[in-house]
Amino acid sequence: MNNGVADSCALADALCAVLANPGAVEVVLCPPFVALAAVAARVKGTALRVGAQNMHWLDKGAYTGEVSPLMLKELAQYVIIGHSERRQYFGETDESVNKKVRAALTHGLHPILCVGENLAQYDAGQTNGVVSHQLREGLRGVSAHDAAAVIVAYEPVWAIGTGRAASGAGANAVCGLAIRGTLSELIGEASAQAIRVQYGGSVTPANIAEYMQQPDIDGALVGGASLKAAEFAAIVRAAG
Repeated sequence: MNNGVADSCALADALCAVLANPGAVEVVLCPPFVALAAVAARVKGTALRVGAQNMHWLDKGAYTGEVSPLMLKELAQYVIIGHSERRQYFGETDESVNKKVRAALTHGLHPILCVGENLAQYDAGQTNGVVSHQLREGLRGVSAHDAAAVIVAYEPVWAIGTGRAASGAGANAVCGLAIRGTLSELIGEASAQAIRVQYGGSVTPANIAEYMQQPDIDGALVGGASLKAAEFAAIVRAAG
């Protein structure tokens, strides 16, 4: 919940200027709902893509304040689903996350499915179990064919906005064992290896290289650093 329309457009303009050629890195900007249309217009014709931060699972109806996949597909190609803050503050459950994932896929949107453990679960050694369970429930009823359009983001809750990032090796272990291991069981080894897995949690220009060197981490879900064009551009360049 940062930046109105004007600030979002200014950030998009700055990123278009410094990331005119991001190379092999796919860059997706996820502004607030109020700025989606404006940012989509700003980046049209560039290499940058647009995503939403959330959505409802129904196409339409008497759900005041919600935004449907039908509304989003006119503006965005991606949508973040199940972010830890949505789960923590707004009562999102594995069931509602699954409904959103399936609805996004139905309408041609790429879900960025977020999974991750909180501090108590981390300290109790429950990380892999929690992440595997969230992933299984999030993809319940999703075919191997449709799962190919999903991006999985591992975001340990204890690392988000705290400055306490997971180590590269630690994040990679979760992405490899809990995420790709679970995906292999659900959709097969080959399909699991083809799905992009991101790390999110206090990602900065200083630590992105450590994550990108890991074999099971394909990219990053960037939070605070994405609000500053120079920092975000540095992360994108390092990822390439």
